[in-house]
Amino acid sequence: MIEIRPYSTLGAANHGWLNAHHHFSFAEYHDPARMNWGRLRVWNDDVIAPQSGFPTHPHRDMEIITYVRKGAITHEDSLGNRGRTVAGDVQVMSAGTGIAHSEYNLEDESTEIFQIWIYPDRSGLPPAWGTQPFPVGERAGSFVTLASGMAGDEEALPIRADARLVAATLSAGQVAEYAIGADRKVYLVPASGRIEIDGQVAAARDGIAVQGVERVTVKALEDSEIVLVDVR
Repeated sequence: MIEIRPYSTLGAANHGWLNAHHHFSFAEYHDPARMNWGRLRVWNDDVIAPQSGFPTHPHRDMEIITYVRKGAITHEDSLGNRGRTVAGDVQVMSAGTGIAHSEYNLEDESTEIFQIWIYPDRSGLPPAWGTQPFPVGERAGSFVTLASGMAGDEEALPIRADARLVAATLSAGQVAEYAIGADRKVYLVPASGRIEIDGQVAAARDGIAVQGVERVTVKALEDSEIVLVDVR
């Protein structure tokens, strides 16, 4: 099954400084049919105005991945971590027993991010945070693992979940495949461009929910950047 979820059907909330769209139920948006996708709980598409952001707030027992699509996000947390993550790169926060953090766009342009929450395999572990650059050229033409808790992905940012986040940049006409294990699901979003998957067309920021197939084949109809999460 491959289901296209157009961007226009997502939950939305415009707070002025934050223009948010929700692929799954979140905050004031509730849809019983879109509560999660396996262990994937949240996929928020956020546009943050310059010199604004999320003040300090707490999390616990959640794996939180931030994929920066444009601009940069500056993180600071109660463990003393501070870092700036730029477009194309990823930061990961394992909330564990509890962590408080802030995320600000300290730039002079809007910042665009995907924030992705995945349920951890175990609760009650110490919190942690990390970020890592991933040159876009390294993922040209194929999917590259950026964050993972799965065996064999030791070079990726670690998460405490049986899950993986991958990304690919495809030029118009290029094709990339991703194999799906038995009893697993994937959810993918073109951060930019337009793609074809199993004969269906998805535009930038549409969601695509996939289950019950052995692999997905993605063809770029124009230059595209694709982000995909693999969960059980």
